[in-house]
Amino acid sequence: MGRHVLLIEDEANITEAIRFLLTREGWTVDTHADGRDAIEVIRAAKPDLVILDVMLPGKSGMDILRELRDSDGLRDLPVLMLTARGQSRDREMAEKAGVNRFMTKPFSNAEVVTAVRDLYAQASRT
Repeated sequence: MGRHVLLIEDEANITEAIRFLLTREGWTVDTHADGRDAIEVIRAAKPDLVILDVMLPGKSGMDILRELRDSDGLRDLPVLMLTARGQSRDREMAEKAGVNRFMTKPFSNAEVVTAVRDLYAQASRT
């Protein structure tokens, strides 16, 4: 069974770093950089997991997360949220909206790989 991540992030250097890390770990990684049509892209890609940046052009990661949690078929999709602002308010908002894991930039490579691995394992058990 393939392990498929959709990374929604508009900073190219972060996108490339995460794609490289996860591909090396055996994941298929698709990327997208725009919040406006992120939900459609998620529906079409049918990933096992979404890595979602809070600050995106067009629509915030928080809004996308809320939409996911309100959508049939996407409600249980594991979401790892990335933010440059590690403020507790962001974290609280994300948790209320139903995020599975929250990570503040800059993060270590090991943190990303571990978080993705953990989320995938949790989702596989349910």
